[in-house]
Amino acid sequence: MCLAIPMEILRIDGQDAEVQVGGVRQMIRLDVISEDPEVGDYVIVHAGFALNRIDKEEALATLKLFEEGLNIELT
Repeated sequence: MCLAIPMEILRIDGQDAEVQVGGVRQMIRLDVISEDPEVGDYVIVHAGFALNRIDKEEALATLKLFEEGLNIELT
């Protein structure tokens, strides 16, 4: 089973982006995303790549489901 996580973009440098969720930051690649995301956007991240952009409300709702199901805090 694969799991993709909504993460907020903090910084973009070419095809690299710094993202965060639950206070955890990481660098990802923007090579496979079809839209050009901007700082502040939420993207679905899997295996270090942004797969697509999603709106903030959907991202936060998804993170809330993860929190409830896994009993952890992500927001």
